[in-house]
Amino acid sequence: DWLGEEMGSISSIPHETREVNVKEQISIKSGKKELLFNLVDTPGIATKIDYEDFVKHGLSVKKAKERAKEATKGVIDAIKWLDDMDAVIVVLDSTYDPYSQVNITIIGNLQARNIPVLIVANKVDLKKSDIKKIEAAFPQYEVVGISAKYGKHMDQFYEALFALVG
Repeated sequence: DWLGEEMGSISSIPHETREVNVKEQISIKSGKKELLFNLVDTPGIATKIDYEDFVKHGLSVKKAKERAKEATKGVIDAIKWLDDMDAVIVVLDSTYDPYSQVNITIIGNLQARNIPVLIVANKVDLKKSDIKKIEAAFPQYEVVGISAKYGKHMDQFYEALFALVG
């Protein structure tokens, strides 16, 4: 949305984003305010990456093992990038239970580092979406519901982002 181009792709296969993508000097405006920043899009951080999950999505065993290796490296790289962050937008799937080990670990890690966090609850266009559950899981942070697929509630997201870093 900020770039006029996709940073990552949408796929039903897990770990589609396997490398850290960096876009520099991004500018967004909201009213009279402007925010200039570097965007670091990291792979989703997971505690378990199993090649068999990729096989279930139709990949050959060879391709699945390659994908699992790449995804594991991407997770390690994503964790390393946390050292360089001034603020973090944590994107959670609002149709899943937020009380997962990885969510609690990552958000706890960010809190321990005193890194400002905005939680984005994505997929609010789906019936199973439950933002209240995410808000209850992480009451110390603002949670903004969006639909990245349809561009819904992006203005609220921008306002929250400006409040976080402005």
